[in-house]
This record gives sequence, C-alpha cells and structure tokens, in this order.
Amino acid sequence: MRWIYLAGVALYNLINFSEMRKYLLPVLALISVAMVIWECSSNKKDSKLPVTAEITKDRLMDKIKGGWAGQTIGCTYGGPTEFRFCGTMIQDYTPILWPDGHIKWYYDNFPGLYDDVYMDLTFVQVFDSLGLDAPVEAFANAYAYAGYDLWHANQAGRYNILNGIMPPESGHWLNNPHADDLDFQIEADFAGLMSPGMPNSASEVTDKIGHIMNYGDGWYGGVYVAAMYSLAFVSDDINFIVKEALKTIPQQSRYYQCMSDVIKWHEMYPDDWKRTWFECEKKWSSDIGCPDGVFVPFNIDAVINSAYILIGLLYGEGDFAKTIDIATRCGQDSDCNPASAGGILGTMLGYDKIPEYWKKNLREVEDRDFAYTTVSLNKTYEMSFDQALQMIERGGGKVEGDKVVIACQNPVPVRFEQSFEGHFPVERRELGNVSVLSNPQIEFEGTGVVVSYPHYIDGASKDYVAEVEVYMDGELSETVKLPMDFKTRRYELYWKYQLPKGKHTLSFKWLNSENGLDLKLTKIVVYSDTSVVSEHK
Repeated sequence: MRWIYLAGVALYNLINFSEMRKYLLPVLALISVAMVIWECSSNKKDSKLPVTAEITKDRLMDKIKGGWAGQTIGCTYGGPTEFRFCGTMIQDYTPILWPDGHIKWYYDNFPGLYDDVYMDLTFVQVFDSLGLDAPVEAFANAYAYAGYDLWHANQAGRYNILNGIMPPESGHWLNNPHADDLDFQIEADFAGLMSPGMPNSASEVTDKIGHIMNYGDGWYGGVYVAAMYSLAFVSDDINFIVKEALKTIPQQSRYYQCMSDVIKWHEMYPDDWKRTWFECEKKWSSDIGCPDGVFVPFNIDAVINSAYILIGLLYGEGDFAKTIDIATRCGQDSDCNPASAGGILGTMLGYDKIPEYWKKNLREVEDRDFAYTTVSLNKTYEMSFDQALQMIERGGGKVEGDKVVIACQNPVPVRFEQSFEGHFPVERRELGNVSVLSNPQIEFEGTGVVVSYPHYIDGASKDYVAEVEVYMDGELSETVKLPMDFKTRRYELYWKYQLPKGKHTLSFKWLNSENGLDLKLTKIVVYSDTSVVSEHK
C-alpha cells in the first residue's frame, strides 16, 4: 500500500498537465486514507493489552522456564566481562565465547557469578514456605542472614537489618548511600515471573521487597524489569512490552526519562545500537549516589544499566543471541544486564524456542542446586509455576484443568520517589589511607559527605568489631560498628546528608582499638546543593 502511494506521488510530480493532476489528487487522498486504515489494522493485535488472556498450563510453564533459563544463560554469557568495560562498549572484534560446559564451569569454580539468581531464589523460597502474604520481615531476614556475600545496596541493606534498621528504612537513601544502585533490578525477575500479565501485581511485590535494599531509581529498576517479565507472558511484541511496561514508572523520574530516551533513540536510529549507546553516555552516564561511581567511569546505577537492558531488547529484535550479545557489549554490569534481557526475552519466547546452542550448557546444571541454596533450576521452575497460578487466581483469573485465564492489568505508575534530592557531588578526595589513630580532622564544604574505608583492619580477627565515634563539627554524630566479617561488614564507614550548607569538620575516636591494629580512611565524597561545572578561561 505504501509503495502504491509513493508511486502515485512521484507520478503526480512528473505530470505537468493541471487537468490530469486534478483527477489524480483525490485518488492519492483515498490511497492515503486507506493506507492509514490498513496500517492501524495491521498493528491492532498489540495496540493494547487484552482484557483476558488464555494460556495452557504447559505453555505457562514453558514461559516461566524460559525466563529462568534466559536469565541464567545471559548471566553466564556476560560473566567474563563484568565491570571490565566501564564507560566504553565492548567492540565487535572482542570475542565473547560460549564453550561447551561453560555454565558448569562457573557452578564449579565461581558460583558467586549467579548472585542475581540466588538472590531471586531467596525470595522465591520465602513465598514457597510462607505463602503470598509472607511479611516483609521474613524476606529481609532471609537475605540478611543468608550465607552468601553481598555488595553495594544489598550489603548496605543487610547491615541495616542486622543492626535494627528494617525495611523500608533499610533501603532509604538517608540510610543507604547505594539506594539508586541496580541491586534490586538484577533480582526482581521473580516478581514478574510470578505475575503473568499482571504488572501492577508485580509492582506490589516489588514495593514490599525492593525497599529492603533500594529506593527511588534503584527501586524503579526492579519495577520496570518485573513489569517487562509480566507483559512478556501476554505479548509477542518486544517493542510493545518495553513501552507498556514503562507506564509503571512515574514520568517525572530520572529513570522514566532515560528509558523514554532510549525508546526514542531506537526509533531515530533503528539500525545502530551504538549510536543509542553513545547518546546514553552523553546524557545519562553520571552516577551521583554510589560513592564508588562518583566522578569515575564505574557506574552501577540502575538508570544507565537499565538503559543497556533496553538497548539489548530493542536492537535484539526478538533474536536471543543478538539480544544478550548487545546487552553485554554495552558494558558496566555486563553479566546482570544480559541476564535481565535474556530472561525477559526467554519469557516471551518460551523455553522450547530458546536455541539449543544455548540450552545445551544449561541442561548440565538444571538439577544442581545454586550455591548457598537448596534449590536447582528444575525446582525453581516448579515453585515459580505454583506461585504464578496462585497469583493469577488472586488477580481475578481462573485455573480450570489445563486452561489458565489471566485477568490482564493495564499498567499504572507506582508512587514517585527520588533519592539524593537536592544533593550534587562536588568533590571526590583521596585520603591516602590516613590512620584514625592519627586523630585526623577532615574539613569539607557542602551539604553532605560519605567516608570510605577498606572494609578490613590488618591483623584483626574475623570476629572483631571496631567501634568508632564520628564527630561532626565537634558534636557526636554517630557511634559506628565495623564488623571485620566480610558478610556482615558496613559498606561505608560514615555518611551524612542534609547538612546545613557551609564548612564542616569531621573527627573520629576509635573506642576499642587494640595494639597492632590500624583503621584507615581511604576517601570522601562531598555533596552540595548545586552542581559544579568546571570552567577554565
């Protein structure tokens, strides 16, 4: 139809006789109207969500398996590149291998790669044990007391819980400098997989669990990922899925604006994912929260890493290999991002349609428990399937024999939250491992500060817990406990936001120092109420 119209326009422009043009013009108008009607009709299938969606139990299980399998495969594929490419993409000539036995090798030699999977499973197991109405405290304690190591927002949340700060305060930015990090984003898959076609139900799950360790954009990363998983059960159009799922995010948020930009740039540059990647770097690559990422290329912020998931999904065009490869080559957290992209696409395709090339390695481990758990992939499929059926019925759907009827939900935005509001990093100062025993006086000017330390004290036993008084402008601000056990450590020594703007002085008193031990301070990040732009004349 479009080609007929274009040919008519060309003919109209070539004709010089006004009499012939007079007859051709209404014909072109009719063709134009017909073309619009035809194109709208051709897109009608996924122009909106259906009121209900029917699916067999076998197909539902196939999609759930596809989600977990896609996540595990994507995580493994990107594993060797994780945070090795910060602020730069992985170029096409750089090989990313998929040898036989690849997943089994990681299970045997580096099981911690799958932290985003076994964190999911912690929450899946709580639902399995206590039901859909399990209290948030059960989820918080399950992960806080688990045997695995954690980092960033997860570890900060764990420390808070172990020291009496429970969710949602444990994830709030005033209590957690990593509130906008991607931690919940990489472990929110379960919420979408248990909520087929019901993105708002998934949002309710993420609200409860995501605030254990995150807030604001850090929470939104999990909300969006879970919504995409949810919609992948009822749509086969990845473009529709990413746009519709974004309706769960408040439009005034930084997170929404970045994802909206990625969708816009994909429409502008549909054949050039690298151009969209460059546009993201120019506009959205500045991390203001995580003290490890301020003023350096390292970026574990949920916003930019979600953008990489989205780039993989949009430019992957429904092809599994292409999707996880592009998501990986965007860099930064390049195991977790292809895991999310692979899981969402795996849900849309279903397990059976993931190419055998990828599943061959997966089958070697499907009966093996993930590290720190008593749960294998095969058991995960079953638990997730059972929970999905329960959620479908709770959401107004029906389970009748082999037929499942889902009452689909039109996505609505969750509430607006913003971490670090009114705070802008203005200085990153390396302290050169200054000793607390030297009674340092650290002066800075601004409205907030974060003080880092190495997470250990040379010579201290694993059971040792340092106690340090921190004074702000001569007044006791906090008595800090610093466990030397890596699993229970405090991620930053001290932080304080919302200070009166001006000059401040930090000082420290080590209450239980012992001979031969020395506690070091490594750096500070300073915040103010306005950003600083370097100008040289």
